Amino acid sequence: MARGANVKRRRLSPPAEGEGSASRSKDNSFNRDDEWDVEMDYERRPRKGNKKANEQTRLPIKTSEGLVEAMKETEEPEDAGEETDSFLGTDDDGEGEGSEEEEEVVEEKKPKIPIKVQIMKAKEDLARIAMLINEDPEENIALFKTMAEMVEKDSPITVKKLALASQAAIFKDVIPGYRIRPLSEEDKTAKVSKDVRKLRDFEQSLVSNYRNYVNKLSTITKPGRFVYVDPGLKSIAINCACSMLQAVPHFNLRNDLLKIVVNRLAKKMIDADQIKCRETMEDIFAKDNDGIVSQEAVRLLAKMMKARDFNINETVLDTFLHLRLLGEFNLKASQDRVDREEEEQPHGKKQKQKREFRTKKERKVQKERKIVEKDMKQADAMVSHEERDKSQAETLKLVFGIYFRILKARIPHLMGPVLEGLAKYARLINQDFFGDLLEAMKDLIGHAEREELGEEGENQEEEEDQNEERAPASESRARDARRETLLCTITAFALLEGQDTSKAAATLHLDLSFFIKHLYRSLYSLAVNPDVEYNPSTSLRLPDPNAHGEDAQARMRSKNKVNFQTPMVLLLRCLQSSLLSRAHGMPPPIRLASFAKRLMTTSLQLPEKSAMATLSLMNQLAKHNQRRISSLWHSDERKGDGVFNAYANDIESTNVFAGSVWEGELLRMHYCPQVRESAIDIEKLMNDSK
Repeated sequence: MARGANVKRRRLSPPAEGEGSASRSKDNSFNRDDEWDVEMDYERRPRKGNKKANEQTRLPIKTSEGLVEAMKETEEPEDAGEETDSFLGTDDDGEGEGSEEEEEVVEEKKPKIPIKVQIMKAKEDLARIAMLINEDPEENIALFKTMAEMVEKDSPITVKKLALASQAAIFKDVIPGYRIRPLSEEDKTAKVSKDVRKLRDFEQSLVSNYRNYVNKLSTITKPGRFVYVDPGLKSIAINCACSMLQAVPHFNLRNDLLKIVVNRLAKKMIDADQIKCRETMEDIFAKDNDGIVSQEAVRLLAKMMKARDFNINETVLDTFLHLRLLGEFNLKASQDRVDREEEEQPHGKKQKQKREFRTKKERKVQKERKIVEKDMKQADAMVSHEERDKSQAETLKLVFGIYFRILKARIPHLMGPVLEGLAKYARLINQDFFGDLLEAMKDLIGHAEREELGEEGENQEEEEDQNEERAPASESRARDARRETLLCTITAFALLEGQDTSKAAATLHLDLSFFIKHLYRSLYSLAVNPDVEYNPSTSLRLPDPNAHGEDAQARMRSKNKVNFQTPMVLLLRCLQSSLLSRAHGMPPPIRLASFAKRLMTTSLQLPEKSAMATLSLMNQLAKHNQRRISSLWHSDERKGDGVFNAYANDIESTNVFAGSVWEGELLRMHYCPQVRESAIDIEKLMNDSK
């Protein structure tokens, strides 16, 4: 067999250093193709790629927030492939520190979402949550926690405001029309149906979430000493508390909401939040039917005023004028007829009602059922009236307690609201306090007269210094002495009107002659007063440029008064009670004649509208007392001797019947036609009395 071609065999192992060098030196015709590691030099050369530095080759992704961002390639450490002795790869301390620094760098490079995008996303989330809760509150009650977390986490202020307002709106829709009581141990262990248990769980979850919401409002409106809260967020929280108090006053945690409102009213600074809280309190007082909410609110206000030593704004006391204190039973009902609202029928004809057929047994059962329902309604009405009268009596006691303390302390800037409140609720004051109250008002009138005449003594100056320490200078200057005296006179006459107190005047030994004399003396000064028709809420008057800043602020504060009446209106009320009212008996002729003479004199100085109102009062006085005062218009019937004293301070010392009403001739030539007609009408009445 022929032998094949010889195949060249490669050496698998590298030759020894000596052997390879010897063979190459011996054989000069060395073939380089036969070298086994000829490719190693090429492999070890550095290669140049087309990839640029810091080039990102990964595709962008879309995040859960809806943003498109590029993926970043994390560089592998150079020694990632090196083996370590530990299987965790944590032997080298330097490598751990380097990894932490890389993680921190990655966190810093996270993209920041713009505030506008966050607000838009929060609006969408809140709208979705509100829709789900309104569709099925029992199933989605847990979403209230999601809304609460939007207020707790570090989010923009606008998002927190939206979350607070959205929770208030949803709670208004979800809260039932009854108060949810806490479950007792017996209720928790009792066996109930599945539906009842589901309803109880929903109610307890609702109360828990509502409690967290109210606590959050309290924290925002009254933060800690060194905690900063955004003013806009605080304003939103106050508005939410006011809206919840107006919408659901019957529900749980009502006292906590009242505390938020009362704490804001305790501050003397007037701004939008203070006005909102005051209007909320007035609305609650006006719409409270059972008087329970009003009682709780007045108790908190009284506690706050005592704690602050009555260093409050006067508008807080004006809220008491909206209370419904036993005022629904003043009018007498008619015994002859009953007013019923009849439904309007088309074409003026009443449609016949279709009668349903009922058996004799069904008619009997229905009749018995109506009798039972009628008895139940009467029983419920009696219970509600008793509870309401009890709560309103407690409220009245708290209000009068506040009024009497302020009268005793003589706080200047609060005297006006206190006297307005006493004039309104005077018929409800207990007769045992009449004497002390009249003495206090006499003291106030005497103080006002001395202040007007500039005859204050040293004791009075000391009292004023003490009062100025309580109240700022702007509010002490805002005190109107004439207005206070008129309010004192109105209150004094109102004490003896109604509730048969006029019959007990003799037993109580109450004398109102002091107030009548003061009213007579103040007619001249009121007639020449430039502010006799000034009402800060309706009058258009520019502030005095020469007035101090505090005076201007005090004048602006007076615009917020409730039930503010001009001095002329108060004067007419006093004259109506002292001259025309029959509750205090028939006034003597000398009083009627003295007031008639002085009113005709003051009509010459009063403005147009005030003169018309005064002459209208004189017209009524002339109708009822023609023969008693007619001698003033007819000189041939003059009864008095001597000279008439027009400036006498006492009614008895004027000698009024020795004078005549010559002012009527001037009033007949008045520039106003209505005033001329009124003066002519009065003269006609007096001529008819002959």
